[in-house]
Amino acid sequence: MPEAVSPTRKRIVEAATKLFYAEGIGRVSVDAIAEKAGLTKRTLYYHFKSKDDLIAAYLDGRDQPNLKQMAAWFDETDGGADRKVEAIFSNLARVARHPKWKGCGFLRTAAELASMPGHPAIKVGSRHKSNFEAWLAGELSGLDIEEPRALAREIVLLIDGCFSIMLIHRNPDYIEAAGRAAATLVRARCWNKD
Repeated sequence: MPEAVSPTRKRIVEAATKLFYAEGIGRVSVDAIAEKAGLTKRTLYYHFKSKDDLIAAYLDGRDQPNLKQMAAWFDETDGGADRKVEAIFSNLARVARHPKWKGCGFLRTAAELASMPGHPAIKVGSRHKSNFEAWLAGELSGLDIEEPRALAREIVLLIDGCFSIMLIHRNPDYIEAAGRAAATLVRARCWNKD
């Protein structure tokens, strides 16, 4: 049975999430997180051994909500697999138009930690991306799709590619273009092409 998260630990992670996502992990100090959480730095270190553990907790806290959101967009869309996959992208484009959207927290963190492949946050990010790919492959396998695992990987490449280009151009049209490309890939792999 999972261990209950203390209210103080939850408050620390919420403060870290807001700061890390808004400013990046390298620009945010432990002092700033403690201040935003309304705690002492000593209390923060009682709950987290290091800033690295807190960074991993920040990403871990984003894992299931992000996966559930993508699954909801997929499930709520009528039509075939191509429309369902494209809906993930069109909803991402809609979200990306919000002024507070800063891109994929997993990719931004990985970029900041590129020289530290064994960092706990890199492991959390890798698990998140693998979980999304496995979920998508499972959904596609039930929809008369050839090679659903390979297709899921191609779609993940499109998603992460558009997230990356968004960090440069800040133009959600790239996400919509990637969605159209993903829908084309899905249609090409449908067994029933009528």
